[in-house]
Amino acid sequence: MWIEGQVVSRQDWSDKLFSLRIKADIGDFIAGQFIKLSQVVDDKRIGRAYSLVNPPGTDYIEILAVAVNDGQLSPNLQALEVGDSIDVATKATGFMTLDELPKNEQKGKHLWFIATGTAVGPFISMMATNEPWQSYDKVILVYGVREVQDLAYLQLLKQFEVDHPEQFKLVLSVTREPFADAFNQRIPELVVNGELESKTGININSSDSQVMLCGNPGMISEMQQLLTDKGLVKNLRRAPGQITVEKYW
Repeated sequence: MWIEGQVVSRQDWSDKLFSLRIKADIGDFIAGQFIKLSQVVDDKRIGRAYSLVNPPGTDYIEILAVAVNDGQLSPNLQALEVGDSIDVATKATGFMTLDELPKNEQKGKHLWFIATGTAVGPFISMMATNEPWQSYDKVILVYGVREVQDLAYLQLLKQFEVDHPEQFKLVLSVTREPFADAFNQRIPELVVNGELESKTGININSSDSQVMLCGNPGMISEMQQLLTDKGLVKNLRRAPGQITVEKYW
């Protein structure tokens, strides 16, 4: 179930937010899936799931994490240096992938990625593949954080804007301090007051939109209700819809 991985690089975004790139042969996976990392602490194995930021086809895995003061694993992960080892599950899993979205006439033409905090990771993995750009007319990432230092991978996201200038729209929200070109309101508030649709020039509706929500349960709960009020329904295999959800704690 576990293989040994080796840290090959790390990036510290803030005093608690960090990325680890780990050399580990986990086999094939689908963008949007997660992997478990594990350590044995006091003779007890502690494992936690982390979404993969890297796209399929890379020879490493990359995770974005925040160190929780009383966490059983995350502080140990933050302490890892290049060359250190960490146990990695042999296979990624998870169903928040583009494969699970409706196809053909039910697909819609606009793909919304809505994330808070570290939940931006799986969306970066998806955007690093060809699939969203080949399948949708517009791809919109709405990325909400508390402080500017929490905006991980911002340069990479700006590069997506360069690579897909007519197709990609990036909307940032930083709630606790000002930041150029970013909103300072929570994402659900931007839906209620209409500023999200005004900023992007794209309406969220049941005929055109697929919305993937990933992040804290409060945001997801509010957004699900707002989207339901707009006529969107949860996407299920047995009943295709427009809302796909993954909570991050």
